[in-house]
Amino acid sequence: MTIRFGLLGAGRIGKVHARAVTGDADAKLVAVADAFPAAAQAIAGQYGCAVRSIDAIAAADDIDAVVICTPTDTHADLIEQFVRAGKAVFCEKPIDLSLARVKRCLDVVRAEKGTLMVGFNRRFDPHFRAVRAEIDRGSIGEVEMVVITSRDPGAPPVDYIKRSGGIFRDMTIHDFDMARFLLGEEVEEVVATAAVLVDPEIGKAGDFDSVQVMLRTKSGRQAVISNSRRATYGYDQRIEVHGSKGMAAAENQRPVSIEVANGSGYTRPPLHDFFMTRYTEAYAAEIAAFIAAIGGKGKAEPSGEDGLIALALADAAVKSVAEKRVVNLAEVLA
Repeated sequence: MTIRFGLLGAGRIGKVHARAVTGDADAKLVAVADAFPAAAQAIAGQYGCAVRSIDAIAAADDIDAVVICTPTDTHADLIEQFVRAGKAVFCEKPIDLSLARVKRCLDVVRAEKGTLMVGFNRRFDPHFRAVRAEIDRGSIGEVEMVVITSRDPGAPPVDYIKRSGGIFRDMTIHDFDMARFLLGEEVEEVVATAAVLVDPEIGKAGDFDSVQVMLRTKSGRQAVISNSRRATYGYDQRIEVHGSKGMAAAENQRPVSIEVANGSGYTRPPLHDFFMTRYTEAYAAEIAAFIAAIGGKGKAEPSGEDGLIALALADAAVKSVAEKRVVNLAEVLA
């Protein structure tokens, strides 16, 4: 069975998903929509699909599923529109920047018995999944502590910062989902610190560029997240899980994994420059998982509820920084 896709949004992440969809033998990219016709036409020309409006894609009989890559403030409305149209929906994170709006959206998904998967691609990274497999195998015993390092090579434009929802909802949200993926228990408490160390303009825009977060579960398991908008050495993505019997870790990845030794010492190639190349395999794997879920061969996970909890953790971190205290997740989910 071939799943026929519509792509909503032809920007940077839209291009990533267009490549993932067209690279899957069980998928076909039928149409693309974008507010900028030239962007949509570029993808249509590259992959041989049609350019259509969003409403036309919703009404189309030749489209089974959509990938939503539009601006965040359109996600919830589009999810509702397409589940009502009977399409399976894959949506980039977050569903919305408002917890209340996310809850209303998920009510519609449940009422329509729709299929919704949220794009936390890092769960599908083969290196991170291998760490999770060792946890499941019992190789390191009971999970006790998780350390997540996620640092971007450079900050996005300030105009983007202003509409992003802030570093916790835009960047750390991926790490909140990864922490849940690795901890094996739900987080109860959040404490965060934040600073502006990279660019004063980010602070003027009301955001931070350097943050640390500690998460704690009911049993006392802990996760520490380190984020920065500046890593001069490349895209820094590492995880470590310490357990009662040992430790499992996933190191930074490079486009070529070699080491050169000569009279100057030992050298290795630089890290990936950003997420488009670092997580190529993860994007392909998550689309494959979405296709499998549509075909009844698995669950659509991460789910809308996973998206809701990740956003709640982000809100708790914002609250922790503002009020300089530990925040219980129940406070923001109420």
